[in-house]
Amino acid sequence: MGDSGVTNSSPGAPVAHGFPHLETVRSAITALYRRLSADGVRTYATSLAPVDAAFADEDDLHLGAQRVARSLVQHLRLPDARMIVGFRAMEHAASVELTAGPEYFIELNDRFRTHRRDIGAALAHETTHVLLHRLGLEFPGTRANEILTDTTTAYLGTGWLLLDAFREDATSRQKLGYLTPEEFGYVLAKRAFAFDEDPSPWFTSPQAYTAYTKGRQRALDDLRRPPLTAAGWTGRRRYAKDRRYAQDHPGTAPDPSVPYAFETGAEGLRVSFPCPTCHQRIRLPVRGRVSARCGLCRTRLECDT
Repeated sequence: MGDSGVTNSSPGAPVAHGFPHLETVRSAITALYRRLSADGVRTYATSLAPVDAAFADEDDLHLGAQRVARSLVQHLRLPDARMIVGFRAMEHAASVELTAGPEYFIELNDRFRTHRRDIGAALAHETTHVLLHRLGLEFPGTRANEILTDTTTAYLGTGWLLLDAFREDATSRQKLGYLTPEEFGYVLAKRAFAFDEDPSPWFTSPQAYTAYTKGRQRALDDLRRPPLTAAGWTGRRRYAKDRRYAQDHPGTAPDPSVPYAFETGAEGLRVSFPCPTCHQRIRLPVRGRVSARCGLCRTRLECDT
């Protein structure tokens, strides 16, 4: 198997913002639930504690890196995997050679010798590559697969380290990973809603906290889209109008600008929409208010169809 690595923006290079990879991120969350099951995902309901990734300047470089790597291995439930961490000059922030194991060699960029606070972030991404490799879960293409890795890292409780490595000021910029800071915030918020866990107190970077709040707002939007009863007045009104049109014009192609779609079958009109937790599509008969449960992640949904 080849190398898989985490990228980093060069100091001074502009950092991309916004949500350009959102559809791939959502597909990654769905894929994670399908591969692990709802119960499997819930075994990661508690994030890696900050103390387990802490790395002081006076710590021995190699012993400290091995300690953090062991903490990540334990958190990701890879007890029979051993991470051997080294440092060298390289283009990317880090890389790992994906082999049959049980030993995996992770190489970190030499700059982490003096930027030790971010070693945990780089190791989190590489250790997640090992987890996905063992699960046999991958997306086609390097970029999509790296987005899957970043999303998994964040959703399973170690990716807050990657967002906290984002720093931006008048003289320098740094970002680890392929997701934008706001996309990391989005995934962390999705996780927070699913497991009732707030990661914001762990951020040491003010820019990371800002990105988290923006991502959280986008994640909240997922919980407020029709036919969910939490949808706002404007969304409910648009939904009612689209529902009437679908009833009067069966077979009309769905509007791609809205997350729901109507379809007519032998049992009448049905609506399909993405689960706000795992983004698996759910189909319900159009019958007014109804409680439903997502078959994939088991989230209870209150809907007004």
